[in-house]
Amino acid sequence: MIKRIASVLFAALMLGGVLAGCGGGGASPAFSAPAATPRTTPEPTAEPTPTPDPEAVWAQAGKDTMAWLQSQPGFEELDLTVQEGFPYFLAVNRDANTVTVYTADENGQYTKPYMAMVCSGGTDTPTGYWNTPVNYDWRLLSGPCYGQYATRIDGPYLFHSVPYYTQHKDDLEYDEFNKLGTTASLGCIRMAVVDVRWIYENCPIGTPVAIYDDASNPGPMGKPDSLTIDPADENLRGWDPTDPDPANPWSDEYLDGTAIRSAAAQADWDAFKASEAFTQNLTPTDLQGWSHDSAIVGTRG
Repeated sequence: MIKRIASVLFAALMLGGVLAGCGGGGASPAFSAPAATPRTTPEPTAEPTPTPDPEAVWAQAGKDTMAWLQSQPGFEELDLTVQEGFPYFLAVNRDANTVTVYTADENGQYTKPYMAMVCSGGTDTPTGYWNTPVNYDWRLLSGPCYGQYATRIDGPYLFHSVPYYTQHKDDLEYDEFNKLGTTASLGCIRMAVVDVRWIYENCPIGTPVAIYDDASNPGPMGKPDSLTIDPADENLRGWDPTDPDPANPWSDEYLDGTAIRSAAAQADWDAFKASEAFTQNLTPTDLQGWSHDSAIVGTRG
């Protein structure tokens, strides 16, 4: 009897070992909880950088530029008080070949930038300040050559268009036009027709003008771009692209030129373009029908 009990116990022990072996040979493994994902604090949304108001930037830069100009030798007595009947002051940076037009600021001084236009002066262009004495629709120039919408600055020096070989709107010295924005003239201030016509029509005789040098700063509004003409295009090359004459074969998209305009200047310009006056009081449409070839005759102006 005792042997039977021992046998049963032995069998039970053996069965327990087998079952334990089926369980992986020991205690059940412990299960770990998945690691917690660390929480990160979201980056704060950056506030957008406000875009500076260009009008305010130009206004302050205009004050700074004109204060600097009055501190330069020869300009200490320059009076910027706005003169009745003369809404604009023309400042030519000879080094930068840029004309900036100023109008009255809140203190009645010519420091508020109105617009900027590209030009070409020359090494003989004088510096100083004057009041314009006379203007001309066409003017005979050295060369001989001709300029449209000329306004005299002082002595032989004028604002005028890029020179023409002859007194015909379709006979432009196109190589000289492509030099706008560089020092290229014999001393006068050359400009695109759209810009020099603006002076001719909007700046009455007696308008104050200053010509100065500042290679580091073209002016409070910066320096405008220049247009170029393809010398091989015999249909277009004889015309200034910005000439408003209806006979001009260039696209109307060029009529605005490249001037940088304040909001006031842009509004005035848009109103002018939409009016009948835009194509009135133009120089006569006296066309030659062809243009001189600069590869053969060179340039004169």
